Amino acid sequence: MKSLYLLRHAKSDWTNHNEKDFDRGLNPRGMRVAPKMGRKLQELGVVPDAVIASPAVRAKATAEFVTEQLEYDLENIIYKEEIYEASVRSLLELVNKLDNEYDKVILIGHNPSFTYLSEYLSDEEIGNIPTCGCVGLRFHTNDWGEVSKSTGDLEWFIYPAQFNF
Repeated sequence: MKSLYLLRHAKSDWTNHNEKDFDRGLNPRGMRVAPKMGRKLQELGVVPDAVIASPAVRAKATAEFVTEQLEYDLENIIYKEEIYEASVRSLLELVNKLDNEYDKVILIGHNPSFTYLSEYLSDEEIGNIPTCGCVGLRFHTNDWGEVSKSTGDLEWFIYPAQFNF
């Protein structure tokens, strides 16, 4: 069994309109909510073997806040450029190339591709993963290379508003 957790970055800061999209950090709400979602993932029993994130500033900050709550070593977060502005195809390629020694992987990145990938893999209608929302998918395989359309079971879909964060 493989488990994939697709976590969208927390709320970003739009106060500086001249800032490049890649360089936008988290706003105060994002900084408050991300650790709470990390604790919620811990309550759900998420113990990742790997955490892979977009290198965009807001995704990196989300990764650090969340993984700190999971007691995952921040030094072991893997940053992959291809997650930023990714297509479903490129995200699926990344998943298919994951090392099979990893059974539970958290990907931290962006919409709309994370929502589209969730729907593609599970055949479930997600609609939209809100900021700092997370989709948990389980695959009945021991080979990430076999993950493809409709092969995942939606375990859960959580987001901050459900918990009044």
